[in-house]
Amino acid sequence: MPELLKGGNTTVGAAPLTAELRSAGDPIDLSALLVGADGRVRTDADLVFYNQPTAESDAVRHLAADAGAPERIAVDPGALPADVDRVVLVASCDPDDLTRTFRTVADVEVRGVQDGADPVVFRQPPLVDGERAVLLMELYRRGDGWKLRAIGQGYADGLAGLATDFGIDVSEPASAAETAPTPTPAPAPTSLVKPPLGKVSLDKGGQVAISLDKQDRELVVTVTLEWDGGSDQRRRRGADLDLYALFVPASKAQPGGAEAPGTIVKTGLAKKMPEKPAKGDKGPKADVVYYKNLGSLKQAPYIQLDGDSKVPGRETVRIVRPDQQGYVLLCAYSALSNGFGSFKSFGAQVVVDDGRGSNVTVPLFENTKTRYWVAIALVDFTSADGAAIHHIEAYSGRMTERRPVLHPDGTIEMNAGPVEFKGRD
Repeated sequence: MPELLKGGNTTVGAAPLTAELRSAGDPIDLSALLVGADGRVRTDADLVFYNQPTAESDAVRHLAADAGAPERIAVDPGALPADVDRVVLVASCDPDDLTRTFRTVADVEVRGVQDGADPVVFRQPPLVDGERAVLLMELYRRGDGWKLRAIGQGYADGLAGLATDFGIDVSEPASAAETAPTPTPAPAPTSLVKPPLGKVSLDKGGQVAISLDKQDRELVVTVTLEWDGGSDQRRRRGADLDLYALFVPASKAQPGGAEAPGTIVKTGLAKKMPEKPAKGDKGPKADVVYYKNLGSLKQAPYIQLDGDSKVPGRETVRIVRPDQQGYVLLCAYSALSNGFGSFKSFGAQVVVDDGRGSNVTVPLFENTKTRYWVAIALVDFTSADGAAIHHIEAYSGRMTERRPVLHPDGTIEMNAGPVEFKGRD
């Protein structure tokens, strides 16, 4: 495939073109600017990004990353008006976190894809001087045709500074006390604050990030284990599931380990322990909030279980002080009295809600029976994007009562925790 070096260009057809952004390390965002011959946008509507996903009747569209493709900008050159001279592709760090730079981003690549042609690739050289945004490539007119040029120019002021240079108003609106009344209100500045996710259901093994301010003392993340029992027979028996929130506080979290958070690991610890621990030996301890330790919202761990439901319904954990959180693993335990049905057959799922418009359902997909534990979801508060929610769905070994273990690096070990039968010492 053709590869452009910085400053290089190549001719492309007038057919629709899709620009795909790929990178490693901290996540970054892709956006586009519709620019005139004078090097400036015509209006604020010429910035296409996550908050403003289309321009010129869908001639330029922002497409969010999904299970099958990375984040993209789709451009139909033939549908652009004559006063749009070029479409500039931009990668940027999260505008809500001014500490983020491209030092923590690697392997930045943008790929221009057209049907019937080889992709055109530009690999951005490393940015190590505090850049928070970069002009990657531009699709520009040349006579009656179009060309792609690799730019590679970094900006220390991020997307806001770059957009301002192109003529877009991204300033915060002034208060009424600071401005005199005018007959016609001025257009509102373009907001770079990421929108809430709305309602999302994770695919098997999927993950999604909720954008949040780690210093927000008003934020309450609600995590609910929901189940309906699955059948009248099970409901008559009680269908007693229990929500466990295993946690690693921020002070003990060790992000950036050899394995990604949410990875299931085997350290051999479970094999070293006897199947039935000696009296008083309950295996490795873990910080956990559950029906015997409800936690607290006013002091550490800033995680609290609302109570123990012994019939189908829900159990809820609330999490505050995101700055104090590292990892939180949501697990469900099935009491012996429930019999051998799978957690899925009980209708069990976890729902994570930030109270700000993001609601993430983490369902179960496997009909695994004779298992007493399932690790359902991991909430990673060390994520640069805010809080990353991972679908886990890992089950304990057949007929074992050992609780899962959450390690300081966010990895998970099944069958290695203490044994504790409900209703017994």
